[in-house]
Amino acid sequence: MDKIIVQEEDFDLSTEVRLAREGNLATGAIVSFVGTVRDLEGDSLSSMTLEHYPQMTEKSLEKIVSNARKRWDIQSTTIIHRIGELQVQDQIVLVIVTSKHRGEAFDACHFIMDYLKTDAPFWKKESINNKDSWVESRESDDQQKNHWKN
Repeated sequence: MDKIIVQEEDFDLSTEVRLAREGNLATGAIVSFVGTVRDLEGDSLSSMTLEHYPQMTEKSLEKIVSNARKRWDIQSTTIIHRIGELQVQDQIVLVIVTSKHRGEAFDACHFIMDYLKTDAPFWKKESINNKDSWVESRESDDQQKNHWKN
């Protein structure tokens, strides 16, 4: 089972982990990743606004999960990505992967996050020192994704 949601509301990690493992007695590993809004060194981040392209974003996330399923024997995935205005330390994204074995769950979760960062159509606007600016993609994110192309 795969769960993909883009929403403004916060999510509860323990609830989502419980839901991800429900009904599958063969689950031997549950790996989760929670991304949060962090303050920037030397600057004062007052907020981050995340926007997306409805339907296109969900299709992109479905494709990422489909590609992960082709590489690893995973049982379920959960992706919850928030949009709207967020504050420092707010949760942004949750990825959960369940599998029979930890290695597959860890690798699939890492893969999903790397591709989510580069391929999913989300746009970030940071408000730093009362000035808004759109965040450019980072070369380091592309390098992380390229790790999986072997």
